[in-house]
Parts: sequence; structure tokens; C-alpha cells
Amino acid sequence: MVELPANFRRIRLELAREPGHPVGSPLDGYEFAAPLLPDGHIDAASWKKHAEHCRVRRFRAHEADQHGRLARKPGGSWYFDYDQGSSSDDESGFRFNKESFQPGEYVSISEDEHMHTYQIVSVEPL
Repeated sequence: MVELPANFRRIRLELAREPGHPVGSPLDGYEFAAPLLPDGHIDAASWKKHAEHCRVRRFRAHEADQHGRLARKPGGSWYFDYDQGSSSDDESGFRFNKESFQPGEYVSISEDEHMHTYQIVSVEPL
């Protein structure tokens, strides 16, 4: 087993309130591994050294889980990549480069050209 830096965290996001989900949904969301700076921002330098360990799992109530990786575009925007050979399945994190991943905060992810909001429900050491 590879020893990752101490700043690696498992981050869980759950769907927040939106039309069709008036109380959100703990059955729809993401879990991903990422290195975080002390202020909760993604540590891009550590990610670059350990990108292969920054994995994501997308879960949905009535769908099979999808597995991919946290990736970064030139310019610094972050996205979830499920098929490295295609960009059609990519899901972009809205301003992930500016977000502080702290429990209780909210983030947005663009899925199939629709923006959805997720609550950060946990951030735990790996």
C-alpha cells in the first residue's frame, strides 16, 4: 500500500436541496480523495505528485456507481474524469480552485450541462 501525504482527505458530497429533491439526497453524491491545504483548498502541488491516488466515486440512488479521478485543466479548473479517452463524461467542479472543502459548506458540479449543488458532509483523513 502506498503511503500518501498526511494532508490527503476523503471528501463526501451529498446532493443539496433542489427541484425534485426538496430535502436533498444522501443517496446521490460523490466521494473523492484529494490533498488539502490547512485552509481546506485543494493542494495542487501535492495533487500533481500523487494524481493517480485522487480517485472519485459518483453514487446515485438508482444507478451503478461510476469511478474516475480528480483531474485539472490548464488554467487550474478541476473536474471529475471517468474515461481518460473522452471528455464527454467529464463533470466540472464550479470554482473548485477557490473552494474551501469544509463540512457544512456547499459546492457546485456541472453534470450533463446542468449545475447541481452538493453539501460537503465529511472531510476525513485517509
